[in-house]
Amino acid sequence: MTDAFDPADAGCWMAHGRPAHHAQALAEAWRRFPDLPNGAPLDARMARSRERIQVLRPLNEAMRLETELQRRAANFASIERQIAQGSTDSRHAAILRARDVHGYDWDAAFSYADGFYAARAGWVARPPSSSHRDQADERRLGYDRGFLDGGGQPDDIFDVARRSFAATSPQPAVDMARPATRPRPSQWPSPTDAPAPASWHRRLLLFGSSEFATGTIGILAMFGERPGHEAATLLLIDAESGIRALSTGAGSAPADDGNLRHLLHQRDYADILIVADDAELSRIDADADVLPLTRTMERTRNSVIQQRAQFRHWLARGRAPGVQFAGGHIRWSKMAAGLSGRLGDFTARHAGRAEPRGHRIVVEDASGDLARGYRTAHGQELHPEIVIGNKSHARSTMASLLRQYAAALRFE
Repeated sequence: MTDAFDPADAGCWMAHGRPAHHAQALAEAWRRFPDLPNGAPLDARMARSRERIQVLRPLNEAMRLETELQRRAANFASIERQIAQGSTDSRHAAILRARDVHGYDWDAAFSYADGFYAARAGWVARPPSSSHRDQADERRLGYDRGFLDGGGQPDDIFDVARRSFAATSPQPAVDMARPATRPRPSQWPSPTDAPAPASWHRRLLLFGSSEFATGTIGILAMFGERPGHEAATLLLIDAESGIRALSTGAGSAPADDGNLRHLLHQRDYADILIVADDAELSRIDADADVLPLTRTMERTRNSVIQQRAQFRHWLARGRAPGVQFAGGHIRWSKMAAGLSGRLGDFTARHAGRAEPRGHRIVVEDASGDLARGYRTAHGQELHPEIVIGNKSHARSTMASLLRQYAAALRFE
């Protein structure tokens, strides 16, 4: 890119994005018909501009045609790419059919697809219109041909009724069948508190070697604080070496690589969580057949803070032996009086400061009164009012209480 633009220099045109053959022709026109000095008569300067425009007219037309050809080729290439990626839009296949079978260019092929789709959908034929006569004829011809190929019969007075009935009639189940595809781990959703709880021996945690080495998210520390976590299966994923086992459950030794797939598919897992970076996820996608299909399959994503919150959701759903609690999504709200959460018929809320210190947390049932008379499945009485010392623990405490009450029985 030069500071001073010289239109008679082909290099200046090329520096501004013109291809070499265009740049040479433009520079030649400016060399043959350069601008006259500002002191020259106005009529002479205007005549010189008209001469240069006349010389450049064939070039401008050629450039327009070349741009149009590039546009059409790019549009066809885009349709081919979408079909290769699994597009099921019937108009995409119709566009390529119009090009390959009828020899149509892009505008006519696009109109052909519109006509074909309209006929199959049971619509009335509505050919395109345009202010440019040649273009209108080309597009109308394509639309009419597509409408006929799609089953339209304009001469039949019952044509629209017949096609509308065919389009709305239920198709046999076999026609609607689609081959099942295994979801790639990189497409799994983020962990939430909605899935049902699962025993730790039915849980599989797979995390990347980068997290294992640096502890950025702090998975191992949080994981080690949960009762019963020893029964879970831990896998490590490395972008280069693939998946290997760190632990296959309480009291068992890690499996070697040859037996890992067999071991994982033999066990009855309920959910899987993946914590890995992009490179490690790509390797997991390639080795996805090693992992079993389970009821819940998730992976953490986005920022480190969000991943920590997602991992806590996953941890909270782990059920240790002898522990009973309810699953489901807790609906949180921030009222004027403080934080509150709701699960089923129970509401837990911050009830103000306690004396001499601390914060009161109460649980109410559907009647709006304190939830008294509830016991766990093992007979342990639940108390609807407790005091915590640190207000920052209110949310986790309230969540634990709500899940205990939602799984409890009332004996009074």
